[in-house]
Amino acid sequence: MDAQDDRVAAFRRLHESGCFVMPNPWDAGSAIALQDLGFPALATTSAGHAWTLGRTDTAVGLDETVAHLRTVVEAVTVPVNADFEGAFAVEPDGVHANVALAVRTGVAGLSVEDSTGDDADPLHPFDLAVERVRAARRAIDESGTGVVLTGRSEGFVVGRPDLDETVRRLQAYAEAGADCLYAPRLTTADEVRTVVAAVAPKPVNLLLNAPFLTVAEAAELGVRRISVGGTLARTAWAGFLAAAEELAGAGTVTRFSGLPDVDGLLAR
Repeated sequence: MDAQDDRVAAFRRLHESGCFVMPNPWDAGSAIALQDLGFPALATTSAGHAWTLGRTDTAVGLDETVAHLRTVVEAVTVPVNADFEGAFAVEPDGVHANVALAVRTGVAGLSVEDSTGDDADPLHPFDLAVERVRAARRAIDESGTGVVLTGRSEGFVVGRPDLDETVRRLQAYAEAGADCLYAPRLTTADEVRTVVAAVAPKPVNLLLNAPFLTVAEAAELGVRRISVGGTLARTAWAGFLAAAEELAGAGTVTRFSGLPDVDGLLAR
């Protein structure tokens, strides 16, 4: 088997039982650091990547995203799941073509969202959304890689927090070939429990971007996979901004102590 085969196999094993944490690096250095902390898999973050380019989330195109996926994959040896947003296409044929590009970067998994980017109509129509997942599944199957496909429903992200509709979509995405299901921004244990039960036995990814559950509590609810989205990147930005604001304002550098030896962390 080649490196991608090994990583896909390892990633699929992680989805078979238990609960694992898959944090989100935003560049090669943060990916290496997270791998060295012992996390068994990583996931990219579209927001974290965009911020490194001085842009907002969703302001990065297909080519830059594919290049970023390749950079992160090549930096580590653990499986990498791709935050592939809406696959940079609306119609299923475009989703199919772009997922095929993403798979060739060596990722072990990828997600496809159902959001449109249009505030007035933020979710793709149900039937189209299902066909988009089916197109992604077809692209992966044609690649022969076995890359894990995650179907994401973004209602809670885009101002449509309808749990019944979210469940309906996730169940349809599972039927269309998604291996894992994901509804970002759930905020209560009851919501998580409902989603897990609705798509069982398929695994569920939970976004932990706020302290409403612990990893152990999520595991007890039946969550198989946990990610943090852009939240680790935001914590890095918080530390950077706090130190820079102090320097610009008071002219003091009290935060310039107790800092990590980054060269030591990344030395190979």
